[in-house]
Amino acid sequence: MSVLDVLWEDRDVRFDVSSQQMKTRPGEVLIDCLDSIEDTKGNNGDRGRLLVTNLRIIWHSLALPRVNLSIGYNCILNITTRTANSKLRGQTEALFILTKCNSTRFEFIFTNLVPGSPRLFTSVIAVHRAYETSKMYRDFKLRSALIQNKQLRLLPQEHVYDKINGVWNLSSDQRSIKIRDSKFGLALVIESSQQSGGYVLGFKIDPVEKLQESVKEINSLHKVYSASPIFGVDYEMEEKPQPLEALTVEQIQDDVEIDADDHTDAFVAYFADGNKQQDREPVFSEELGLAIEKLKDGFTLQGLWEVMS
Repeated sequence: MSVLDVLWEDRDVRFDVSSQQMKTRPGEVLIDCLDSIEDTKGNNGDRGRLLVTNLRIIWHSLALPRVNLSIGYNCILNITTRTANSKLRGQTEALFILTKCNSTRFEFIFTNLVPGSPRLFTSVIAVHRAYETSKMYRDFKLRSALIQNKQLRLLPQEHVYDKINGVWNLSSDQRSIKIRDSKFGLALVIESSQQSGGYVLGFKIDPVEKLQESVKEINSLHKVYSASPIFGVDYEMEEKPQPLEALTVEQIQDDVEIDADDHTDAFVAYFADGNKQQDREPVFSEELGLAIEKLKDGFTLQGLWEVMS
């Protein structure tokens, strides 16, 4: 399987990931590292480390590294700065990040525990902007403005290796690169991943020898690119941080069994009820002995108390 088929880092929000998933993937680069950052929304009072890469934001507790977050830039809807109540700094300006992943909205609040330092805001906002303005490197684009004055508009770090004339585009509404038979004879077929829409593109190249030569060249270039992809997020700090592997702490496995059914409670604290138009109906809670707003499906009072404690 191609390394690009399993790209999730910029397209997902994950909680308490393994140490392996915290490592950088091919093409992922650590841009900044901030050592005194509090996850004010879900782990208020817990000092942690924030890692800013070209694909995502990673936060982990310094005391308990297995408590962590991985927030892909493609999931981010909005980044703002507002006042938050930090257990370690009191009322202070914090970074609010609103995300959407698989139709669920999550809100994250990060507070810099170093007084007077704007670095948390400048790093995250600037790198996310660089990500947003470089989507051509990572997305599948159809009918976009690629030609200017009859010349291909190359992206930075993009190079032309070959030009093939007389190619017919056979694509219709129909991921690998191969030769396939069609009603037009043998054709070059490129299948995109499901992540990018699952498109099938067909091209007629004559003679057959040129077709086979082209397929071989494209496969070779794709293999080289997959080993070290260029994701297009061009941003550097004046002081380069250490490699991510040197900054993440190996997670120690506790000799305890974790009930998988309770694991969903880990992210309850981050839910952002942004689409809520009105309060849910009140119901009587025998546990509390009073009326409360009806909980969302799949959540319990016990789970909410565990998140707060």
